Amino acid sequence: MKTVDVVIPTWRPGESYDRLLEMLAKQTCPAHRIIVMNTEEAQYGIHAEPKGLEIHHIRKAEFDHGATRNAGLQLGDAELVLFLTQDAVPADEYLIERLADCFADESVAAAYGRQLPAPDCNAIERYTRQFNYPEKSMVKTAADLPKLGIKTYFCSDVCAMYRRSVYEKLGGFPLKTIFNEDMIFASRVIGAGYGIAYCAAGAVIHSHNYSGAEQFHRNFDLAVSQKQHPEVFAGLRSEGEGMRLVKQTAGWLLKSGRWYLLPKLIYVSGCKYMGYLFGKKYDRLPRKLVRFCSMNKNYWC
Repeated sequence: MKTVDVVIPTWRPGESYDRLLEMLAKQTCPAHRIIVMNTEEAQYGIHAEPKGLEIHHIRKAEFDHGATRNAGLQLGDAELVLFLTQDAVPADEYLIERLADCFADESVAAAYGRQLPAPDCNAIERYTRQFNYPEKSMVKTAADLPKLGIKTYFCSDVCAMYRRSVYEKLGGFPLKTIFNEDMIFASRVIGAGYGIAYCAAGAVIHSHNYSGAEQFHRNFDLAVSQKQHPEVFAGLRSEGEGMRLVKQTAGWLLKSGRWYLLPKLIYVSGCKYMGYLFGKKYDRLPRKLVRFCSMNKNYWC
C-alpha cells in the first residue's frame, strides 16, 4: 500500500472537523501525516489529535485556495496526498484505502471521492449530490472531452487524492486563485495524458444548505475563475450542464411529490445564474461591486 499524507485547510473548525479527525484515526489505511493548514491561530479550538497530526498556522491574508494547499503538500513526503475540507467527514473507515486503490492504475494521477448528503441536507441539495456524485465509478481521460465536456475536468478538493510525482511535475495548483484550483489542475492532468478517477466507493459526508444569496456569491467566484483561465474553460460552456441539473431536479421534485419546492428551485437557480453572469463580466464592474458579489472578499485586497 502506498503512503498517504492528508492535508486539511481550516478556518474556525467546528464539530464536523472533530468527527473528521475521529474518522481519520479509524482508517484501515492510516495516514502517514495529517497536515492542518489553519488560518488564524487564535481561532483554533481544542480538538481530538490522532497520530501524525500537525498544525501549521497562517494569517488570514496568507490564505489562498491553491497556494495554501500547495504549502501543505510540500510539508509532507508521502507518495499520495489526500486533500479534505474541514467539513468533509469520511463516511467509513475505508476512505483512504479505496481512494489509494485507484492509483494501482499507473495512468491515474488524481482520484476524487463521492460526497453524500448530511442528515440535515435539504431535498434540492440532496438531489444535486446525486447528480454530481453518482453510484458508478469511472476514470476520465481526454477521450471523454467530446462526451463529458467540462465535467471531464470535474475533481473536487473537498475530497481528492493526488499522485505526488505527477502533481509536482505538472506544477501543482495555481498559486493565486479565487476558486476552482482543483478543476484547473485537473485540466493539466487530462492534457498531460493522465486519467482522473471518480471513486464512488470512497465517500465523505458533505453538503451545504446554501441560501440564494450564498449561491450567487459562490457562482460569481466560479465564473471569475473561469474567466481568468481561458486556457482551461474557453470553449467548454458550463451553462448547459447547469440547465440539465435544473431540469432533472425539477423532474425529480415532481415525481417524488415535492412539487411545492419548485419555486425555491427556480429562485436558487436564478441566483446561481445571475452570480455566474456577473462573474463572467467582473473585469467590467466597479471594484466595490466585485467585492460585494464575491464570496472570497480577501482575494480582492
